[in-house]
Amino acid sequence: MPNATSKLSDFTLKQLPAPERGQITVWDELSPLGVRVSQGGAKTFIVMLGSGKRHMIGRYPVVKLAQAREAANRLKAEKTLGRIFPAATSLSEARKEYLAQITVRQNTRAYYERTLDRLKAAKVSDITPRDITRILDALSRSSSDQALASLRAFFKWCRRRHYIEKSPCELMTLGKPTSRSRVLTNDELIAIWEATTELAAFPCIVRLLILWGQRPRETAALHSDYIADDTVNLPGSLCKNGRDHAFPIGPLAAPLLDAIEPNSSGLLFPARGKPEQPFNGWSKSQAALNDELGDKVAPWQLRDIRRTFRTIHAQIGTPPHIAERLINHVSSTSDVEKIYDRFTYMPGMKLAIQNYHAHLATFLPRI
Repeated sequence: MPNATSKLSDFTLKQLPAPERGQITVWDELSPLGVRVSQGGAKTFIVMLGSGKRHMIGRYPVVKLAQAREAANRLKAEKTLGRIFPAATSLSEARKEYLAQITVRQNTRAYYERTLDRLKAAKVSDITPRDITRILDALSRSSSDQALASLRAFFKWCRRRHYIEKSPCELMTLGKPTSRSRVLTNDELIAIWEATTELAAFPCIVRLLILWGQRPRETAALHSDYIADDTVNLPGSLCKNGRDHAFPIGPLAAPLLDAIEPNSSGLLFPARGKPEQPFNGWSKSQAALNDELGDKVAPWQLRDIRRTFRTIHAQIGTPPHIAERLINHVSSTSDVEKIYDRFTYMPGMKLAIQNYHAHLATFLPRI
């Protein structure tokens, strides 16, 4: 007997005959429900959820007709709405998988790890917008924007992997960036220099920022392999612009580097408790420094030192193209220059650093 369609009722269900062999299916005219009748007379409610994909609901009369219709309608609706998923993915597994797939600099990876560690839940789908808001509210404005950008990228990846239907960051926006022009005064540089006498990671990093004008996270990732022949050679994988960067150590920075003992991994400033990772305790360390400085320095950020470095070079007459190369901030270079002339400007850079350090020595104490 071929498959058929009928307005199912308890009466018609009881009257359905068993086939001589195999099985038949009778579909309900009022719902997506079907009943499969086997050769032995067993009657099983089913629903079609896809091309040839039947889902069993239960045996009649253990499962009543009204219950079966309700279940069939619900399952069909869930399929239509795309809510039938594999087993929910745990947050820890999604985080591990995401970090294994992305290709970023070491410092960026360490930041992603710390940011994703702020998420607390068993499953990715358990994270709510309120959880994200709670994390962001605990951070400063700039840190909040950076964290949100990282979290948005993670949840966008989770959505592409079908681990979630909707990102909890979907309606959240980054704050409007503000252009900074803060340049530290000589008196403020003196105060910061005097407050960083301790031979520990953060004070040493701050002093090197004053002496070199490099980016904080690139300086924090210094490795003994990067230092040779009075020159620091940062690999492109570490630098923000992806370019290798070589710059002279300079006369005032050399004694400081000599006093710093790299750890077993070769890092000059390893993270506390994580010897394979560079220093990362920025917020707490700067807060402690600001407490010590008091009102000697107006509100400032570490990146203001880099702007101050570049401004002083302009004041002492360093040629702009040399000053830009010192901070690895070259906006336009030819392909030939990138490949063959990388060290052509090193003599000019060495002279510029010597002049800059000589200028600092005129007002910074104990240099």
